[in-house]
Amino acid sequence: MTPLLKVEGLGKFYGRHLGCADISFTLWPGEVMGIVGESGSGKSTLLNCLAGHMPPDTGRVMFDTRDQGLRDTLEMSEPERRWLARTDWAFVHQNPRDGLRMNVSAGGNVGDRLMAVGARHYGDIRRQASDWLGRVEIDAGRIDERPRAFSGGMQQRLQIARNLVTGPRLVFMDEPTGGLDVSVQARLLDLLRGLVRHFGLSAVIVTHDLAVVRLLADRLMVMKDGHVVEEGLTDQVLDDPQDAYTQLLVSSVLQV
Repeated sequence: MTPLLKVEGLGKFYGRHLGCADISFTLWPGEVMGIVGESGSGKSTLLNCLAGHMPPDTGRVMFDTRDQGLRDTLEMSEPERRWLARTDWAFVHQNPRDGLRMNVSAGGNVGDRLMAVGARHYGDIRRQASDWLGRVEIDAGRIDERPRAFSGGMQQRLQIARNLVTGPRLVFMDEPTGGLDVSVQARLLDLLRGLVRHFGLSAVIVTHDLAVVRLLADRLMVMKDGHVVEEGLTDQVLDDPQDAYTQLLVSSVLQV
């Protein structure tokens, strides 16, 4: 089996400050990788380098393209990377306002991504938008309302619908439950778990919340000061952490 994503020696520096260094891992089709660590650990820098939001200084990010197999995304042309971001990749921001067009209706937000990949029939676009609102538990009767009229949890679910409507194979998620009330987080996690399983999605999820990766991630990487200090199956890492820093993270959650 060909890996969907293969990362080799990825590194990023901000002047003399280390963002992340020597990151290597393989992500298989249908697999979810969680990345955890405290603020400043380098996990968000890594995610943004993987998703093409910032260029790394070292390493390669290989993706299994539909027509040419594994290719280094860093060597793709800008139009190729934009097309990849509209089709096979998706990015769910922590703040849904960063991933939505707040002055466009809910249906327009979902339809916007469809139009970006060539859809033009208004009726078909609206039907797909309505279907996806239902999939993320938003009343289809609110299709013409703007996101600013929605709660934070609904905005996040709308952002998920906008991202998944084109059938991406890889989803990057940056603290997808951050800033939400506990009850809203639980509902969103149940929704994400169902969508990941139903569509066989691969995902890379960055979070500081170990409960999120416990529920969603097959494998886990723990980062500290820009480096991966531990990696393995999620349950193994959380139930029997080997690195002292991972032990501290797990114990701090248990003590709360």
